[in-house]
Amino acid sequence: MSLKGLELQIAIPKTFEAGKIADQRQQNTILQQMHANEALNRELERKQLSVNETEHLNAVNDEEQEKASQNGEEPMQEHKKNKEQLDQKVQHPFKGNLFDFSG
Repeated sequence: MSLKGLELQIAIPKTFEAGKIADQRQQNTILQQMHANEALNRELERKQLSVNETEHLNAVNDEEQEKASQNGEEPMQEHKKNKEQLDQKVQHPFKGNLFDFSG
């Protein structure tokens, strides 16, 4: 297949444009992967720090319980009573109900 001079004037610039577009797409894909990786790393770091914050809150809660016990209060017994009262008030959706499976 032979190309004439006029056809070459059109074909050669088109191949350069196609090459540039392919290169841009490849670079865009690489950038997207890098951004996704960075976002994943930030999310992992945020989750790791949130666990530390929870441990800190547990330490504060333990300190409050110690202060309450020093004041003569017993929050654990009160907490258990409150929990038992809530358990009595809340009924399970299907426990204790009769289902007829015959038929």
